[in-house]
Amino acid sequence: MNQIKRGIEAVILNSRWLVVPFLLGLIIGLASLLYKFVIKLFDSVMQIPGAPIADVIVAILNLVDLTLTANLIVIVIWSSYENFVTPVNAANNPSWPDGLIKIGFSDLKQKLLGSIVAIAAVNVLEWFMDIERHADNTKLAWVVGILLAFAVAMLVLAIADRMSKGDASR
Repeated sequence: MNQIKRGIEAVILNSRWLVVPFLLGLIIGLASLLYKFVIKLFDSVMQIPGAPIADVIVAILNLVDLTLTANLIVIVIWSSYENFVTPVNAANNPSWPDGLIKIGFSDLKQKLLGSIVAIAAVNVLEWFMDIERHADNTKLAWVVGILLAFAVAMLVLAIADRMSKGDASR
């Protein structure tokens, strides 16, 4: 019976490697996002001479949005690999960024929500910069409401994490 238990545990433990193809898919998605970023950057640079300043700002905000999304993907890839597939020894790689090494679940939630809030804020800024073309009050209310919902969720999560860390120290 003990061997069956160990066999089941081994299968369950090794099943974590099934996550790797998903992470590789996210890396392909990241490369696709880079391709779109380069195209958008090229198009934006080519339109700058004749474009009004508001259009230039919206183009830059689009680039910021793509960059924040890319950062979010990297955080998910790295954290998933380290937390669920295999631990990474940071001592062997001193040049690796501290922000990617040893991301706990609480830190991951904060980084993900922070990135989502930043992406939503950039989208709201883009929308406001182009408000003459999008003068829909209902859509404006939804855009601002969703941003505020993300911000409140992040605040509540931060408070909950801080309270749980305070309880753990007792």
